[in-house]
Amino acid sequence: MATIGMKTVMKVNRPEVLPNQTQWLESATPEQLAGTLATMIADQLRSALAIRPKASLAVSGGRTPKAMLQELSLQSLDWHRVDITLADERWVPEDDSASNAALVKAWLLQNNAAEATFYPIYTGEKSAHKGQQHCQQKLAPMHFPLDVLVLGMGNDGHTASLFPLCPSLKEALTTQDICIATCAPVDPTDRMTLTATILKLAQNTHLHIEGIGKRQVLVQAIDLKDPLQMPVSNFFQQPLAIHWCP
Repeated sequence: MATIGMKTVMKVNRPEVLPNQTQWLESATPEQLAGTLATMIADQLRSALAIRPKASLAVSGGRTPKAMLQELSLQSLDWHRVDITLADERWVPEDDSASNAALVKAWLLQNNAAEATFYPIYTGEKSAHKGQQHCQQKLAPMHFPLDVLVLGMGNDGHTASLFPLCPSLKEALTTQDICIATCAPVDPTDRMTLTATILKLAQNTHLHIEGIGKRQVLVQAIDLKDPLQMPVSNFFQQPLAIHWCP
């Protein structure tokens, strides 16, 4: 067991196949996980702000991170010096229920974090492919490498919008660009994602997953070692903190 702040983090379900450089931070409940992860992110942002005028954070969408984003919004730090963007986005406007930008605005850009600067990656063009250069330009003022990155993982082993065997996956894994248009196997299929190069350069990377099923997917991805079939495996060759609860 390990202690972070005043919270105890268990390791009893740490998969044996995890690389040595990977942290396994296990919480008893989703609420405890949300609080522990939010505290770690805030600490890492404070450390970045201690040596630089600005800090950068990229978060993921979906249902899993909502409680964590809300906990993070309550953290006390110089939010007016923090730039926030998304690891990926569905190519829909913010008034669409599928928008990750709308989720971030509703759950993170409130309370103390209302002072942060948000860089959305949906730019309004007809398709993500047509908006790729515009997105690149919009993100350019942010500090890269990212100071903190929070990823999720799907049951197919995708992370951000790096989907198994999608047409642009090989390019998304190798290009030096900031972002790239990709295609998801479910609606809305049109996506924009930060590239694997940009994601892997993050100073602090967190993978937020919940449930026995996600742990099984994680183990499968580590065993398979194939970034084309399970793109999340791209992130096991470097320091990574995995936050999990049953």
